[in-house]
Amino acid sequence: MSQNVHPTVDPTKMGIGRSIAVLTSGGDAQGMNAAVRATVRVGLYTGAKVYFVHEGYQGLVDGGDNIRPATWESVSMMLQLGGTVIGSARCKDFRSREGRMQAACNLVELGITNLCVIGGDGSLTGANEFRTEWSGLLADLVRAGKITDEQARKSSHLNIVGMVGSIDNDFCGTDMTIGTDSALHRIIEVVDAITTTAQSHQRTFILEVMGRHCGYLALVTALACGADWVFIPEMPPDEGWENHLCRRLTDQRARGSRLNVIIVAEGAISRDGKPITSDQIKKLVTDRLGFDTRTTILGHVQRGGTPSAFDRILGSRMGVEAVMALLEATPDTPACVVSLSGNQAVRLPLMECVQVTKDVTAAMAQGRFEDAIKLRGKSFENNWNTYKQLAHINPPDVKSNINVAIMNIGAPCAGMNAAVRAAVRMGIIQGHNMLAVHDGFDGLAHGQIFTLFFICVSERTLPAKMLEEISQNIAKHNIHALVIIGGFEAYVGGLELVQAREKYEEMCIPMVVIPATVSNNVPGSDFSIGADTALNTITSTCDRIKQSAAGTKRRVFIVETMGGYCGYLATMAGLAAGADAAYIFEDKFNIKDLEMNVEHLVEKMKTTVKRGLILRNENCNANYTTDFIFNLYSEEGKGIFDCRKNVLGHMQQGGTPTPFDRNFGTKMGAKSVMWLTEKLKQCYRHGRIFANTPDSACVLGMKKRALTFQPLAELKADTDFEHRIPKTQWWLKIRPIMKILAKYDIKLDTSEHADMEHVLKKRSLLTK
Repeated sequence: MSQNVHPTVDPTKMGIGRSIAVLTSGGDAQGMNAAVRATVRVGLYTGAKVYFVHEGYQGLVDGGDNIRPATWESVSMMLQLGGTVIGSARCKDFRSREGRMQAACNLVELGITNLCVIGGDGSLTGANEFRTEWSGLLADLVRAGKITDEQARKSSHLNIVGMVGSIDNDFCGTDMTIGTDSALHRIIEVVDAITTTAQSHQRTFILEVMGRHCGYLALVTALACGADWVFIPEMPPDEGWENHLCRRLTDQRARGSRLNVIIVAEGAISRDGKPITSDQIKKLVTDRLGFDTRTTILGHVQRGGTPSAFDRILGSRMGVEAVMALLEATPDTPACVVSLSGNQAVRLPLMECVQVTKDVTAAMAQGRFEDAIKLRGKSFENNWNTYKQLAHINPPDVKSNINVAIMNIGAPCAGMNAAVRAAVRMGIIQGHNMLAVHDGFDGLAHGQIFTLFFICVSERTLPAKMLEEISQNIAKHNIHALVIIGGFEAYVGGLELVQAREKYEEMCIPMVVIPATVSNNVPGSDFSIGADTALNTITSTCDRIKQSAAGTKRRVFIVETMGGYCGYLATMAGLAAGADAAYIFEDKFNIKDLEMNVEHLVEKMKTTVKRGLILRNENCNANYTTDFIFNLYSEEGKGIFDCRKNVLGHMQQGGTPTPFDRNFGTKMGAKSVMWLTEKLKQCYRHGRIFANTPDSACVLGMKKRALTFQPLAELKADTDFEHRIPKTQWWLKIRPIMKILAKYDIKLDTSEHADMEHVLKKRSLLTK
């Protein structure tokens, strides 16, 4: 982040006298509507005029009623809709200079010089070409008498900002494109359904997913469901893969598995560039092995349905950043694309990203498959490496004589099993003996440790009062390393074990804590396993709640979410569901704030949007309880709106884990055991394990852009132990976005903005 040259700029006046047009182009993707909504509302917030361009570039060329003003109310109730409300179309006319000249004429007549394009790399390349020849198009229009010299002068340059909407996640430079997470939701729903029927009949299922040029959907699906094999275009299987595949399927059945799952990207190819089809694989498995085999091709189901919470938040954040990028741009600023890197929105030069995307295709065509994987980016490469380790490496013949114990601590959450599964599998691949601790720290103290794999979540018992017994059982069962999976109790429990090292030498073993809690409150990690599933549960529930008000109108819902003292769920669900306010502990509020929120809803009821949604984190305030807020709103809203109250409760901890939580848990579990294996080598002295350095007991967490190990002892300084939250939380910076999108008159901090980053350094190294 860099300091803005105009730190005193009032964001509500940045767009005065400016006009912004937003269009969606190419294939539709869930979450596009969230991006359109954010672009419109933030554009209006800055004082700019905002226009919809209906039917993509075709609407830009045809003009007329296809380009019309957008209002605050016109983007209401868009968040939960899939596809794109303003339409998309393939456009031959825009590919010709005459078509682009007509499009330019339409924009100049309306005074539009800022264009926000949401689409794939083809759509964004077209936008950049349009911008590059803008001055020439204006000159031709003046010569033809279609616009005046004065109009040409006022519209002398065109600013372009892109957002990538593509379910394939095939655009280089961003970790995720809008629509990818929602497509994975659709795919995983189908995989879960297929798995039950496959187990019933001992079948092999081949699932074909979208991805003509990019195998991201196939790869993450394979990781999330533990598939036996995945075929992706970036990394074709080695020669003789047919024998390897059949051997692998046979081995799985021999181990007692009643089903096999094979994932195929539609663009899968062999080493010589020939397509590998689902039918081809089915014939191979049927003819060679005689397995009952079925094929399912998902097709456009993957594009449909309501967007996930992740895609709504991603689209909203990108929309805000896109408007800021447009209004901060100068004639010399290159066209940029707003991307996601870790949890940060970044700006990248559009054509650099397009070039790297083309380089991937070139690398595949030239058989440079390792380069293709690297060019896809760190996220893709990490997924591929994790898949290879878990699916294609067999256990060694010689055991390591290392015992690694795994335990779950605290309340359950979706995705824990994925972490456990990956940790156990990786441990077995390393030759370790994997032990299960039943009933958490209690079980560790009472010797409930099993070689047979069986884990039960504990009560919230901490180890401080049982250290003597725990040390004895670590010695008795010869435990060399410990994986602790859980929430804040897991973190505190790990700390207590580390602090006990001074007294108990048995505690001097490598330990790793994997954050797993819906509250997302573990220091050392931006995300916890389970939080994404809970967030989607809250978001989908809020959708239904808002829908129930469609017939009655003038109704406000007060919804209480979990999270302890951490406001992550309430804030992010508020952004994903389009809430009017989200009360949390970290953002203090008083009776005046509550009064202002009520007045805001009273004004809202005068518009065409006659419904309200208020979220309240369970521990946001001891006195302003959910009942208090409900009663306050009910009293103040008499005659204007009525209120309803919902306490979501433990449904937020249940349910099927989302693709994000499965993938995240899988990578965390695998990485934790790989790290422990290295630590064990470092700590092996004089025939025994002795680990007493701070970096031998860590939290494995996602920090900004990477999975990192941070010593438990070092995280103490950033921990509010009384309220069980980290002192610094990245998502608090997102809260103003929710308020602006809900039409609150607040100031957006523009003193920091995203630097234009570059992606070509890596490319130049790989293409030499």
